[in-house]
Amino acid sequence: MANMNITTILEKRLNKEGFKADQDIEPKLTTTVLQQLEDTSGEVSGLAVGEDSVVEMTNILCDKLLNGKDQHRDTASIALKTIIAEVTTTTLAEKILVSLAPQLIKGATAGKSAEVKCECLDILGDVLHRFGNLITKDHDCMLTALLSQLSSNQASVRKKSISCIASLAACLSDDLLAKATFEVVQLLKNRSAKSEIARTNIQMIGALSRSVGYRFGPHLAEVALESFMLRCPRDISPYCESILNLALEYISYDPNFTDSMEEDTDDEAQDEEDDDESANEYTDDEDASWKVRRASAKCLYAIIVSRPEMLSKMYLEACPKLIEWFREREENVKIDIFNTFIELLRQTGNMTKGQGDIDDPRWLLKQEVPKVVKSINRQLREKSIKTKVGAFSVLKELVVVLPDCLADHIGSLVPGIENALNDKSSTSNLKIEALVFTRLVMASHSPAVFHPYIQALSGPILSAIGDRYDKVTAEALRVCEELVRVFRPNSEVNLPHSPDYRPYIGPIYKAILARLANQDQVEQN
Repeated sequence: MANMNITTILEKRLNKEGFKADQDIEPKLTTTVLQQLEDTSGEVSGLAVGEDSVVEMTNILCDKLLNGKDQHRDTASIALKTIIAEVTTTTLAEKILVSLAPQLIKGATAGKSAEVKCECLDILGDVLHRFGNLITKDHDCMLTALLSQLSSNQASVRKKSISCIASLAACLSDDLLAKATFEVVQLLKNRSAKSEIARTNIQMIGALSRSVGYRFGPHLAEVALESFMLRCPRDISPYCESILNLALEYISYDPNFTDSMEEDTDDEAQDEEDDDESANEYTDDEDASWKVRRASAKCLYAIIVSRPEMLSKMYLEACPKLIEWFREREENVKIDIFNTFIELLRQTGNMTKGQGDIDDPRWLLKQEVPKVVKSINRQLREKSIKTKVGAFSVLKELVVVLPDCLADHIGSLVPGIENALNDKSSTSNLKIEALVFTRLVMASHSPAVFHPYIQALSGPILSAIGDRYDKVTAEALRVCEELVRVFRPNSEVNLPHSPDYRPYIGPIYKAILARLANQDQVEQN
């Protein structure tokens, strides 16, 4: 009782206006107040908490929090929170944080009890909320340490970690915020994770978005939408319509692109001129809007994969937008848009054939074929090998899902095939893609469709037989098999205006014989 009275009197004197401790008295007072924490009376130790503190007091309190007895932990925690709340000068805050922040991180992540971890995370949250901008050099290691606790077995630790990371996020740089969102997405995509861990990561995403506001925009589609669509398809059902609208809006998000994006033209020279002009209008370093468009494409991909019942709606609303943005200026985004469209085609192919109703996905796709061909033809004239490979991949999937759909468009596609097989800059991968498409389109269409183009196609195909890469040769030989069927279809019906195939038989024979001879030489070596 005497200790409590003495402590009360000391508190009143310290709070008295005009009181100021000199250098000799201050350390003695600090030691005396800290000793009161050891008092077995809760009332006495509680009175000791409200006193002014210095760096030494903070360190002692932190040590008691991490290594002291259980009955002293709550008091030490309250004392530290009081110190953080009462510090008003940047200089004092910096001195305290030099030792306090690392100790709290250690306590939150080391092999301590859940109670100690929660107390450390709670205090660290207060530190970051008030003084997060003063310890930027520690942000990276803090973020790494805190993210690791999202997988903790203790629900209380996970909950405190979410709050702490949210406080840290408010003062993170853009790069570290991107790191935080990426790491949480990777955790969320882990299909083997327990349901409670998945819920924690979802809550973490929500906390991040609330903490950083508009800065979360570039990560929104990929993080909060794509992952939710794939990971939580049932729970996300009520929001699918809104998610689709958001993804469609942001797939064309390109505020720094000044080109008017005029309608496609079939004039190759004009296309190349436009490409040269647009190339001078921006650089990849000028903006990061491509990340938003790419995330939106992935979000649409997730909807297509997880929502087959929305397929008809995707053709009505998403398909025209995807075709339009085959023209995307950033190649990596363009490839993702190609892949999203290919997945739309695959899901259509997986469906049972309908009766040709206007809401049947196959019927809806057929209406879009002219636009697809027009847009893809422009991509086949691009200089980028990667783009041309992606364009042929789209065409391949198209003829698999809709055989005979290109009967009216073969003539416009032949120049792209010729260029892919004849251009010296073409890679083996591009040649293979072009040859596979040629084989598929020949196998799925009437021979008469190709009769006007036999001369144009036969030369590049026969040249490919002699390619130095065996895979190119093998695919060229398969195309030759289809080419022979075009000359002489396996049908007793005489096609009108059948071409004179005799001029092509000799070259085919010679090309195959030459390759066989060359193959013998390779085997002998």
